[in-house]
Amino acid sequence: MLESLRDIRLFVAVYEERSFTAAATRENATQSGVSQHVRKIESRFGVKLFARGPGGVIPTPAGDSYYRHCIDVLRSNEAATRALMNFGSGLEGEITVGLMPTMTRCAMAPALAKFMEAHPNVVVRITEAYSAVLTQQVRAGELDFAVVPAFADAMGLKSRLLARTPEVLVSKGQLDVRHMAPVRLSDLGTLKIVVPTGQNTRRRSLETYFSSNGVKIGRMLELDAMLGTLDLVASSDWVTVLPGVMMANDIASRHYVINPLAQPSLETDLVLIEPARQPLSAAAETFLAVLEQETLRLNALWDGVEQVRQPV
Repeated sequence: MLESLRDIRLFVAVYEERSFTAAATRENATQSGVSQHVRKIESRFGVKLFARGPGGVIPTPAGDSYYRHCIDVLRSNEAATRALMNFGSGLEGEITVGLMPTMTRCAMAPALAKFMEAHPNVVVRITEAYSAVLTQQVRAGELDFAVVPAFADAMGLKSRLLARTPEVLVSKGQLDVRHMAPVRLSDLGTLKIVVPTGQNTRRRSLETYFSSNGVKIGRMLELDAMLGTLDLVASSDWVTVLPGVMMANDIASRHYVINPLAQPSLETDLVLIEPARQPLSAAAETFLAVLEQETLRLNALWDGVEQVRQPV
């Protein structure tokens, strides 16, 4: 007889969390109960699925193999359940989505307004946070999906590229550069620049870009507060570098002087992540489609930016 779905879910939780205690919390179970379910599977097949390590539990080769198959089972079961639920009912339910400030500033509001007008019976909850927090919440099943910068640790997640957006310099105009003209940061003298903290995925790529291209940094301020960063830039001689999709509305409004980075350019990959063990609901898929369409529309505004050999 096949193992129960409960056994499989608890095994998957232990595998992804690398901890019986964390798995129990995630699945609303007791630690002893989780251990019992895992031992049940191990006893049935006569194999060890986990070994104890200094940092927690470590999957054995058998555990790795079993996990890959369990993910397929859980996803198929969820898809079958939702297919039945969709018969005889319209688009309704509840979805919870995780977005970074990169996405909430310009893309979220028009996408949400369009979706809610077409599907008023769907409850949408948006969680704004940075990538590390959103990734953990998706992995734990607390979010239907999230949009984060590309990263390496995809365990327990299904992911795909959503958009590739250019990084742009944002200032209040003190650098004597023309709005929307591509710039080479090394030509701008010594900069006072606001950057995200080390917990933000973009921090490492920015520092690598600065050090590799001779960018002169006089002072660096760490700030994981996007509205605060923009307020500081608007009222001082500090500058920052932000994803282009986030600043798309400012191309025309000119609240800030915006300049794409050039020689070389720098881009950020925004990826969609969702739990590997379950497919998106119809409501979540529909909202994602609207959000993706709006993101691509905003990102396309950068396609017409003049690319010149010698940036101003």
